[in-house]
Amino acid sequence: MSDRKPLWRLTAAVALMVLPAPAVAHADDIAPADFVALADVDPTILQDIRYATPHNFVGDPVAGYRSAMCILTRQAAEGLRRAQQAFLDRSYTLKVYDCYRPQQAVDEFVSWAEDLADQRMKAEFYPRVDKSALFDDGYIADKSGHSRGSTMDLTLVPLPAASTPPYVAGQPLMDCAAPQGIRFPDNSVDMGTGYDCFDTLAHTEDPRIQGEELKNRLLLKDVMAGAGFVNYDKEWWHFTYQPEPYPDTYFDFPIDAGSLAHRQ
Repeated sequence: MSDRKPLWRLTAAVALMVLPAPAVAHADDIAPADFVALADVDPTILQDIRYATPHNFVGDPVAGYRSAMCILTRQAAEGLRRAQQAFLDRSYTLKVYDCYRPQQAVDEFVSWAEDLADQRMKAEFYPRVDKSALFDDGYIADKSGHSRGSTMDLTLVPLPAASTPPYVAGQPLMDCAAPQGIRFPDNSVDMGTGYDCFDTLAHTEDPRIQGEELKNRLLLKDVMAGAGFVNYDKEWWHFTYQPEPYPDTYFDFPIDAGSLAHRQ
């Protein structure tokens, strides 16, 4: 038998050698050892984990959010601790809405976006955007930096922090870009829109945002930058710690204290 391989096999072998390996979403139930609960690093940072509740653009608790807790890489959590100290000195506290996000949650977002009949939460989260355009407009994608463990969504709350009334499923929905006194109440400073608002007004430096709203956004952005975070300019609430410990890896362990236990 000849040792020469068919041409198609050689071509495939060359392709395997030169193409970059795809990012892999890990489905293990246990997080890597350098993932931590934010509350263990800085318990003073408030947590309002929206995807563990029905108050989000899907309208239901999201897959993988078994607990309403923030999990991050230790580097990102330590960066938030540094930013928090700077904000406490200014009589503010950070509040996180979302941190590490399992790939299974991202998959649910994709399935939800493909179901054009489900418009339950449109009036609050995307009142001026056609749901069929969510992919093209960049609001929904099949991968999220949150799944790499060093990205979080957050805001600023003035101290002493006021309470926020709980969301009741089925209650009347208010436009996320309405004035602060009209949209869903939040103890955050006024950022010009609510969290997860699918609207160009949520772009961090949208020119229509002025006065106190712009001042608040820039304060958040500038102090976070000083602690090592980069803002995503399409979402005033979205920050990523740099350099990321896992820039190409998308994890899928659930959000639960058990995911951080029994690690070697």
